[in-house]
Amino acid sequence: MKTWTHPGGKLRELGAESLTDAELLSILISTGTKGKSAEEIAKEILDKFGSFKGMANQPLEKFLQFKGLGDVKIIRIAAAFEIARRIVKQVIEEK
Repeated sequence: MKTWTHPGGKLRELGAESLTDAELLSILISTGTKGKSAEEIAKEILDKFGSFKGMANQPLEKFLQFKGLGDVKIIRIAAAFEIARRIVKQVIEEK
């Protein structure tokens, strides 16, 4: 089995469902910082908030505490959560 150096390659080859929550989040984060990969930052965030659900309703300012996250990355994460909320709303409305 191939060893992936970035979750994007794993997603492309094996599908999104094969990724862990940290791998999915690291794709949104995109790049890390010196000495810390995007996946390590993602794991820190998930450890702090417990899950995507725990992250979802946090004020954007709470994400600034993580080294390696700036406005652009935080906005990207917030946009992904808003897309998910809208999908859920549409699914519920269709039932």
